[in-house]
Amino acid sequence: MSARDDNRKLLVLAVDDELPGLDQLRHCLESSDVIGRVIPAVDASEALRLLGSADEDINRRKAAGLPPVDAVFADINMPGLSGMEMSRVFASLNPAPVLVFVTGHASEAVDAFDLGAVDYVLKPARQERIDKAIGRVLDKLDSQTTGRGGGVEAAPVEEPEQGDEEVIPVELGGTTKLIPRSSVRWVEAQGDYARLYTTEGSHLVRIPLAQLEERWGSAGFVRIHRSYLVALPLITELRMAQGGYQVVLGDDEKVLPVSRRHTRALKDKLVGSSRAG
Repeated sequence: MSARDDNRKLLVLAVDDELPGLDQLRHCLESSDVIGRVIPAVDASEALRLLGSADEDINRRKAAGLPPVDAVFADINMPGLSGMEMSRVFASLNPAPVLVFVTGHASEAVDAFDLGAVDYVLKPARQERIDKAIGRVLDKLDSQTTGRGGGVEAAPVEEPEQGDEEVIPVELGGTTKLIPRSSVRWVEAQGDYARLYTTEGSHLVRIPLAQLEERWGSAGFVRIHRSYLVALPLITELRMAQGGYQVVLGDDEKVLPVSRRHTRALKDKLVGSSRAG
């Protein structure tokens, strides 16, 4: 009953209060050869009503222990119940459908990914971009499927682990690029923003450094200064300089300052990391 069953294709819910946008989204989805059926909804309330409807496909999936639909492609800014509020309801289901946001606004991308959305597509929706989002839906379904072939199995709902990969949405010329946390080497505070320094360059995101410190602490990132958060495994040296301690990162020997208040905690974490290794 899902795309991971060779005999079935995706059942998708498309939600947008603007009919031209809904028609375009539906057309792009139906143009994909992995989509079996698209159920349209003109607002969030109608989308949620479908959960208790008499739709045969939805009821058959629920009886089999599957989410009501494989994926929800939804706008965010809709009158009444917003797409974000609607998606929180879908995300709370057990099992839950995969979430994709298709919207004209990039400002809520971080909240969308906090809900577990696999993609955030900016309008106007284009076939190539929707196809990429569908690919991410398939990847998510693959990761949830316990086996292939030999019948339909309900996708298990996995609790997020401390080490789960996270992506940060970055807006680049009208395109939302997903930056994996694993590619981030260090982060620099810039007011209410943070600049992510990766293996490919730097990216400015509207996330306070303190928030990233809280979210990424369990993934090996450590605060060394009021302005810097670094990936602990990349620290190759902690040394005393004229102005205080410094850390050296990686093979390119990037040097960053360590504030006095963070020195002791950093030393403890480096010793703990060395012993664990």
